[in-house]
Amino acid sequence: MRESKRSMKNENSIFRPLMTLGRFLTVLVTLCLPGPIVFADDTPAKNVSDEAFFQTTVLPILQQHCYECHSHGAKKAKGGLVLDSRSGWAKGGETGPAIVPGKPNKSLLISAIRYEDYEMPPTGRLPEELIRKIERWIADGAHDPRATENVQHNGVIDIEAGRRHWAFQPPRSVTPPEVRDTEWPRHDVDRYILGQLEEAGLRPVADANRYTWLRRVSFDLTGLPPTVAEISEFETDQSPQAREKVVDRLLASRAFGERWARHWLDLVGYADQLGTSNNVFAEHAWRYRDYVIDALNNDKPFDRFIREQIAGDLLTHSTTEQRASSLVATGFLVLGDIEIVEADKEKLLVDIVDQQLNKVGKAFLGLTLECARCHDHKFDPVPQRDYYAMAGFFHGTSTVYKTSRGVWSDIHVAELPETDDQKNERNRLATTHAEKLKRWQQERKQAQDRTAELNNQLKQDGLSQEERDKLTKERDETSGRIGPLNNRITHGEFFAPAVPRTYAIQDADNPGDMKITIRGNPRALGDQVPRGFLRVASDKQPQIPKGRSGRRELADWIASSDNPLSARVAVNRIWQKLFGEGLVRSVDYFGLPGDRPSHPQLLDHLAIQFTRGGWSRKHLIRSLVLSRTYGLDSAHDDRAHAVDPDNRLLWRMNRFRLDAEALRDAMIFVAGQLVPSVGGPAMPLEFPENVGGLSPTNVNPPNFRLTKWRPEQEFQRTVYLPVIRSGAQPGPATLRNVFDFAQPSQFTGQRSITAVPTQALFLMNSSVVKKHAAALAEQMMQEDDETQRLKLLWLTLLNRPLTETEQHETTAFLTQAGENAWVELCHALLASNEFLMRL
Repeated sequence: MRESKRSMKNENSIFRPLMTLGRFLTVLVTLCLPGPIVFADDTPAKNVSDEAFFQTTVLPILQQHCYECHSHGAKKAKGGLVLDSRSGWAKGGETGPAIVPGKPNKSLLISAIRYEDYEMPPTGRLPEELIRKIERWIADGAHDPRATENVQHNGVIDIEAGRRHWAFQPPRSVTPPEVRDTEWPRHDVDRYILGQLEEAGLRPVADANRYTWLRRVSFDLTGLPPTVAEISEFETDQSPQAREKVVDRLLASRAFGERWARHWLDLVGYADQLGTSNNVFAEHAWRYRDYVIDALNNDKPFDRFIREQIAGDLLTHSTTEQRASSLVATGFLVLGDIEIVEADKEKLLVDIVDQQLNKVGKAFLGLTLECARCHDHKFDPVPQRDYYAMAGFFHGTSTVYKTSRGVWSDIHVAELPETDDQKNERNRLATTHAEKLKRWQQERKQAQDRTAELNNQLKQDGLSQEERDKLTKERDETSGRIGPLNNRITHGEFFAPAVPRTYAIQDADNPGDMKITIRGNPRALGDQVPRGFLRVASDKQPQIPKGRSGRRELADWIASSDNPLSARVAVNRIWQKLFGEGLVRSVDYFGLPGDRPSHPQLLDHLAIQFTRGGWSRKHLIRSLVLSRTYGLDSAHDDRAHAVDPDNRLLWRMNRFRLDAEALRDAMIFVAGQLVPSVGGPAMPLEFPENVGGLSPTNVNPPNFRLTKWRPEQEFQRTVYLPVIRSGAQPGPATLRNVFDFAQPSQFTGQRSITAVPTQALFLMNSSVVKKHAAALAEQMMQEDDETQRLKLLWLTLLNRPLTETEQHETTAFLTQAGENAWVELCHALLASNEFLMRL
């Protein structure tokens, strides 16, 4: 959706259409279409920085549209042409040089992308806008600083050549650049950002106002807007430490972990369902979700976070709580889309290994290791043997076992150690539950006995019609209680209080190295490959104790500051959540065809500071949100946009729509209905009607239906609601189906953001949104004075003061709209672009 170049807050009013209810409903669709703001690239570049333009505009086009067929990482470069280095296009392919600097009309590359003599890319012509950018680059001299990164040598991957790729080199500490405007930076981050802006002849836009900054940092850190009291406190605090106080308060809140845990759960493929078949509930999955929330709120060092998730069962511990937490953490390796109905158990095991390696590679290393399962990686310096060297760590790990129910498998469950207090509480609950079960069994026995007695009486001769009807009615009522009691008892026995358990992994009985599976076939085996690390990222290989899987050694290597990838990937993910785009935009992929860092020295600086600072995510986040760069306005600037249309140099703050969780949680929050939670099971399995297949004689595993919900779940934060893989998100979380929720069968570091009519229609017609609007209106009616009520509404919902124009127009609307005017006004605000957007 296009938007005026003026900032939203400076427009005359976003509520001009609210003069009548009819006009309000007509224009509401336009107001509530969500999505990122984009601008047309129709202004010629002036004073373009060659380096900045190449890195931010040209290189991403080449990487996305050309590298698959024309790079050293391609299996065979088509026509002999490679475009991943200056020497590549200068030499050209079979028909000669691809580019003549300064002469786009004489460059074969331009001819090809124009679909004149050749057709590149063959999958479809590039958009005209991208063609113009390539033409402009060549006309300006085709600046290209790249050296050849050839990882293929006579068809064999050249590891040493691969190590020259920026991501596989150790982070280098570089002094922040000198800047001309020495008054602007508040932080080293600002010096790196301003340095590149000044080099490109640009200036950052003005700072965001205090209301915008407070709303921004509140949503980014907690997923919730600021309260009216928090706005007032910040507004009146003019001390130099005012922003620091806000950030420290947000970081110390439970809401911080609830917000940032969801980012990590996207990467894990977390769900409360095992696989996708037969709606099998993952009874213990919630423990891993709560582990992530607690780890973030306790600022668990990220290197410890890595070790616990890969090898928590193998670590030493000083307390019972630490041991339990580390066991729960290994759920990272098992809570993916495991096809537990797979009848071919050999295939299931190698598929699980592949999924675990894929998850570790993407989450911690930013690499697509799974691409080397059947052959050498097509683009990256990862030979097939390195895939199996890494896969061996998980080949020696036991994740699932064959159940007695048909062909089904299940994930290993580990009993968690308990403190004395926990054990005493469990015993108390078990006693109460046993008494309840005994009472139900007695009721069933009485019903069975009475039913039998009544049946015998009904067999007697001489009963009048009236007596027979009376006995029959009692018999039917009594026997009708037996079925529900049977279900209640079976359910009670299945879910009886027991030692707490969690999904976890363990070393296999005889762990060893893995053999290559030819084309992924577990029955077509090749060479056995010794377990080891990726050679392109490590010049050392592990010494694995006999009888161990080696996961502990793998975890130590990944979590080491010597690993060139882990810290970079981690800080880039954090940057992306705060700024909308990563310094490396391909946040899940740091391989050769992936995006290069827009600010490589800044990325290395942050990675080094992250490890030296004890791998503290809170410390890193605090420093970033207190930077001046983070505090920039998101306003448009014609000149900066002409030079850097994608804002890769960060001359302004990126604006984007709230994600599904923040949007739903914010609606509940502003309506004053949010119910705090301390975690616990997401699936309401305590209701017998939600569960089936509990009998051990059933050939299929227990399953869920989710027809009944706990009353409080309608008002809990979205992170605590069940996540389902096999279909749409159910119950109170239906908003996730419309607003780009991460597919829980995949590992997602950055969600898509779409703007489609169904989102606007949902906001207009959803009974849930209407309920929130009614609750918000009722809350506002507690203020007697209408003007004060409007001011309160604006602060509550949009987190800024009401303007005179908005007051005039909204008052006119309220006068004309009838008895539901306040509900309609609240509904319009909840669906407005300003509420949906994080500016």
